[in-house]
Amino acid sequence: MSFNLIITVAGIGILVGVLASVLNQSGRGEMAQGVTIIGVIVVLYIVVQSISELFTLVKSVFNLY
Repeated sequence: MSFNLIITVAGIGILVGVLASVLNQSGRGEMAQGVTIIGVIVVLYIVVQSISELFTLVKSVFNLY
């Protein structure tokens, strides 16, 4: 697992947390929930890409087809 991946996921988490807090404080709870859901989807997309790269690497190391 790359350190850049950890920093990216943490950065997205902090950004989503701040945006959700600001939106909740301004009375826009539905938008805050939407921002949170979109943040989770983006992080899952990044993680799935990394897992795909890991499987490709394992296949190439062990010469699997």
